[in-house]
Amino acid sequence: MIKRLAFLFVLSLTPAVAFAQQANPVATLLDGGASREELRPLKAVVVARDGEIIAEHGYRGHSTRESVNIKSASKSIISSLVGIAIAKGLLEGPDQKIAPILKADLPDNPDPRLGQITIGNLLSMQAGLGRLSGPDYGRFVSSRNWVRFALAQPFADEPGGQMLYSTASTHLLSAILTKVGGKSTLALAREWLAPVDGFRIGAWERDPQGIYLGGNQMAMTARSLLAFGELYRNDGKAPDGTQVVPADWVVQSWQHRTNSRFSGDDYGYGWFSREIGGEQVHFGWGYGGQMLYIVPSLKLTVVMTSDENGPSARTGYRDALHGLLSEIIAAARPV
Repeated sequence: MIKRLAFLFVLSLTPAVAFAQQANPVATLLDGGASREELRPLKAVVVARDGEIIAEHGYRGHSTRESVNIKSASKSIISSLVGIAIAKGLLEGPDQKIAPILKADLPDNPDPRLGQITIGNLLSMQAGLGRLSGPDYGRFVSSRNWVRFALAQPFADEPGGQMLYSTASTHLLSAILTKVGGKSTLALAREWLAPVDGFRIGAWERDPQGIYLGGNQMAMTARSLLAFGELYRNDGKAPDGTQVVPADWVVQSWQHRTNSRFSGDDYGYGWFSREIGGEQVHFGWGYGGQMLYIVPSLKLTVVMTSDENGPSARTGYRDALHGLLSEIIAAARPV
């Protein structure tokens, strides 16, 4: 009799379970990701709609609460700190020249064009200085003074010219924040972003002078990166309503200023933009496939973390992640 009652109880739950699966197609989609060969480097995905997590999944023993190196997705965080510094009056604005702030690290007999570079140029990767990412990154981080090394690079274009993606540009921003803020960039981030529930930076590399590496080598969890993304999706407001990042800075950050010569994607102040799944998407992107996507039209924030030891652009993996986001958008779109 007990066995029969237990059997009937399971039967009574089956339609409810089936309905739940049908009601959350995003979760069903993520469950199937483990078997997809093109997504093998994927560690975790978390999807939130209007501030509520609707699905998350860890792959091959990983989870959304595991600390990972978010690589260049941290450039979006550096941009937010610049926006806050402007709002606090520590910086004048995107048109402010950087040479007076960094005058102690300028080379002897500096190129006059160094005096033309602005905060905005660094944010949009239009400083004109030779790139120190990709094959040149090693030269940069093996130098004795990263700020001076970056400022001593020969010009590859005029300030305000083409996009020259370089982690040196965001490191200069970290050095500027340290000078005007009177504290380390990490201390400023922890203080200024404290109202963002769930946001936390773990380990973060520093240069020989102790300046935190602007735009790379930052440890965060997928959940923490989601909290930061939600801040931008919510026009710079924390869950409790505190205006953390100025709303107009969110708009400025997503405004098209240049284009990547590698992908053709729009680029603003530390954020890429493109259409994915029929919707306008703004995203931070880190080496290996560390992705923070915001889809304002659907109130979606999506984070994907991946193995940080392999490239994602030239292998097609980044495009596979864009494809997964397109499927998430389709699954989450109201019918």
